Amino acid sequence: MATTQDVNTGSFIRYNGHICVILEWLHRTPGNLRAFYQAKMRNVVTGKLAEERFRSGEEIELVRVEMKPLQYLYNDGENLMCMDMETFDQIGIDPEILGDPIKFLKEEAIINVAFDGDNIVYAEPPAHVDLLITYAEPGVRGDTANKVMKEATLETGTVIMVPIFINEGETIKIDTKTGTYLERTKS
Repeated sequence: MATTQDVNTGSFIRYNGHICVILEWLHRTPGNLRAFYQAKMRNVVTGKLAEERFRSGEEIELVRVEMKPLQYLYNDGENLMCMDMETFDQIGIDPEILGDPIKFLKEEAIINVAFDGDNIVYAEPPAHVDLLITYAEPGVRGDTANKVMKEATLETGTVIMVPIFINEGETIKIDTKTGTYLERTKS
């Protein structure tokens, strides 16, 4: 058993029988009260966020997970087929583990996957992806006084909002967590 001093941001713990990843881990010492740790964590199975306080020195069950980068190959309809780049084994990942950022994945993207033994408990897509715009309405000339946005269809089929000066055929960088446009990239 580990204690609160052994936990950091990014650690995996077993909390109420579920595996959770620590998103924030803050040590608080309020005035005359005893110190405690404030944790913001995500249940890796359900994806639900939770906040909890732990007493300083409290025992916590750490879960040892092995993080591996896997290369996304294709979607077979039920699973995302990925390849271990060291052993060349193909591994199927349930799309629900990745969540919403799956719509920004294209072939050959690198996904960080956490294994608890042979079970996949967590998958993290790349933070940013470069995607080609396959369709966008042309911008209206002179309409640049405000932050004007328009819809654009990406090569993955996803529709996002982009600035009016972005045109069809350009490559843009997208934040996979928020699904927002970041910048134009050079092809």
